[in-house]
Amino acid sequence: MENIKKTPIVSKELLVPFIVITTLFALWGFANDVTNPMVTAFKKVMPELSWFQAYLVQFAFYFGYGCMALPAALFIRWKSYKSGIILGLLLYAFGAFMFFPASSLESYGFFLLSLYIITCGLALLETTSNPLILSLGAKETATQRLNLAQSFNPIGSLSGMMIAQFVVLGQIQSAKYNEESYAALDQAAKASIKTEDLSIISYPYLGIGVVVLIILGLVLVTKIPTVQEQVSLTFKESIKKIFAKKAFFPGVIAQMFYVGAQIMCWTAIYQYVQYINETGAAGRELNATYWNMIAMGIFLGGRFLGTALLSKLKAPRLLSLFALLAIICCTGAILMPGMPGLISLVCISVFMSIMFPTIYGIALKDMGDEAKVGSAFLVMAIVGGAIFPPIQGLIIDIGGDQLADTLILGIPEVKFSFIMPLICVAVVGLYGLYVSKIQKNS
Repeated sequence: MENIKKTPIVSKELLVPFIVITTLFALWGFANDVTNPMVTAFKKVMPELSWFQAYLVQFAFYFGYGCMALPAALFIRWKSYKSGIILGLLLYAFGAFMFFPASSLESYGFFLLSLYIITCGLALLETTSNPLILSLGAKETATQRLNLAQSFNPIGSLSGMMIAQFVVLGQIQSAKYNEESYAALDQAAKASIKTEDLSIISYPYLGIGVVVLIILGLVLVTKIPTVQEQVSLTFKESIKKIFAKKAFFPGVIAQMFYVGAQIMCWTAIYQYVQYINETGAAGRELNATYWNMIAMGIFLGGRFLGTALLSKLKAPRLLSLFALLAIICCTGAILMPGMPGLISLVCISVFMSIMFPTIYGIALKDMGDEAKVGSAFLVMAIVGGAIFPPIQGLIIDIGGDQLADTLILGIPEVKFSFIMPLICVAVVGLYGLYVSKIQKNS
């Protein structure tokens, strides 16, 4: 404990590359959270979509992680961390610029393909950046260092939310019509609105494409340390070694469930607020983006709090404690009406805040150079964001196209759908207890 206090989280000689790599955490935070509101945006612009189809935005966005993570690990084993970052940024920019032809063609499938390519780039960035951050300093402060770097992810996320609100949701013409008034429009008017709105949806992605290219230039001129670049085992041997560690594979599973919980809570908050507005439960019109920004703000605060608490509590114990508190908040979001339920939903973010980097640090502890391959499986686990949100969309669709067409166990379907993130954070809590037991017995 005393050594952790004396050892700096980041040494002075590694501060510049640490800062440069940390900017990437904000970069994929932006991509994640400018995309979450697009489920609502596409549903408004293309009302023919069911909620399940609208949630395919998340499937396309997060499916790239499942496909690209292992190839990313092989690439950085063959080349280097820096090469992985460069290729990731190139794919990110290419996918973002593909929104222009997608908008011109007015093809929902093309938009989904563009999102998929973006996340192929993000998979490279995350597979590279997370173990690199762990390597930039002393082993005993690795989990703290990753929590610190991950603390800048919500900054990008907040930027993405603001742009999604003011550039997209606040500007699309489709949002100004209710179902009856939109249905009354002739086909030419609907086509014109759709064309304009799809162009508006593409603006944030075209803008971030330019930003990504600027950051690419910054990475090119920065000296990134070649940490632990010697590959002593074959890829097959590396896989065998990492899966021999008791905390690793359960960590991959826990990470998959965590990401699913995070994406569901931050995406379906828009439907949750819409339901409150439709039922008048709040007594006034609420703006979902503002509540999502509050959730992200306390998520950021939770990250810094978690980084501090990790110097006093063991990571698995803190993980299981935060998971228990998240379960309580999920239960409140399901059972409590109106504003109390919404506040409970927002508070889940405090307790989700440390989960991703903490699971990551626990699962990759003492991996050494094999962290590159181990990291790939943990990044692949982000595919949980593709698997679980569409299931939540199916729950919302149970009674029909509206958010509360039916009751499930006496609860409106949109509220009951939060049983999915509850299950997911429960799995994370079990992982924390499991690792605590391993450490106690070792």
